[in-house]
Amino acid sequence: MSDIRDINVLVVGLGPAGSRAAFAAATRGYRVLAIDRKREAGWPVQCAEFVPTLVSQELDGLDAVTSQAIETMTTKVEDDTPDLTDGFRGRMIDRRAFDGSLVDRAIAAGADCRFGLSFVDFGHDGAVGLGDGTQFTPRIVIAADGPRSRVGRSVGRVNRDIVETRQITVRLTAPGSATEIFLAAGIRGGYAWLFPKGGIANLGIGVSPDAKPTLKPLLEQLHGTLQAEGRVGSEILAHTGGVIPVGGMLDPVAALGDMPVLLAGDAAGLANPVTGAGIASAVMSGALAGEAAAAWLGGNRAALADYGEELDDVFGVALARALNRRRELLASFETGDGPTPAALRRGWIGYPEYWAA
Repeated sequence: MSDIRDINVLVVGLGPAGSRAAFAAATRGYRVLAIDRKREAGWPVQCAEFVPTLVSQELDGLDAVTSQAIETMTTKVEDDTPDLTDGFRGRMIDRRAFDGSLVDRAIAAGADCRFGLSFVDFGHDGAVGLGDGTQFTPRIVIAADGPRSRVGRSVGRVNRDIVETRQITVRLTAPGSATEIFLAAGIRGGYAWLFPKGGIANLGIGVSPDAKPTLKPLLEQLHGTLQAEGRVGSEILAHTGGVIPVGGMLDPVAALGDMPVLLAGDAAGLANPVTGAGIASAVMSGALAGEAAAAWLGGNRAALADYGEELDDVFGVALARALNRRRELLASFETGDGPTPAALRRGWIGYPEYWAA
């Protein structure tokens, strides 16, 4: 373990963003401490576990943590016949194994990764307080501690717009190779999904916070419908849930006195405001944050501003479009009987209307 007094980079959070940040900084020779309040990487799972093909371009070795390939996406709007959308390929992963593999890479690169250890606060002098009573002052901090980032809140970066989710794992009666999306006016500010993983599937739903009381009954209704269709079993193998930031990217560069703080992944609001997808952006932003931290420590004073600009270059256009579509759709919930099927289609990535001006 590292001498806490000699730490260059503190990474808070050991999900995909934090692990990649720790790996990138440690690979460049800097002393990295990465912590997570969880007891184990990727557990409990709070994820639908789909990653796009893009992640395969950023990381090798994904086959070892892949449950199955995804070939396409179908979208069912209200009671209409599902629409097939080609080109949305990817893979279903074992998120627990995926996160564990990224932590292993960070450790192999020289990062000191510790679980069951939480960030508490910053002192007035910039010292970091940890849950075990330790206090020390790193040279730079990377916040990768999720949508409700405690580090982010400490420096005024807060994800104020979120979606609440609930998910169960059920058995499939037949395998499939498509992610399935369900859109309806009754699902306020979100959607439902069925994502296959071989003989099982993740069945979930997300809604705006004001509709949180509808999560359980809506999911039970969808589960019952799919059972009646003979597509899934009645047994619930696992439950999970959580929140997703859907307000768009926060300013990812902050400071506490002279100590820089970079935000990555969900802590930086990089999840897509429409789909909620955030693993790819976490992997990419984490690596960029680790590289920026190393460059700054090496004397490149422009590295921090460059990090913010690069995130905007990579994610800005897509996030802005998604945020606009989300706002349009939320506005339609306030009129009459809620969004029409046409409005639901315009608000979802599987339809040409979403990509139109």
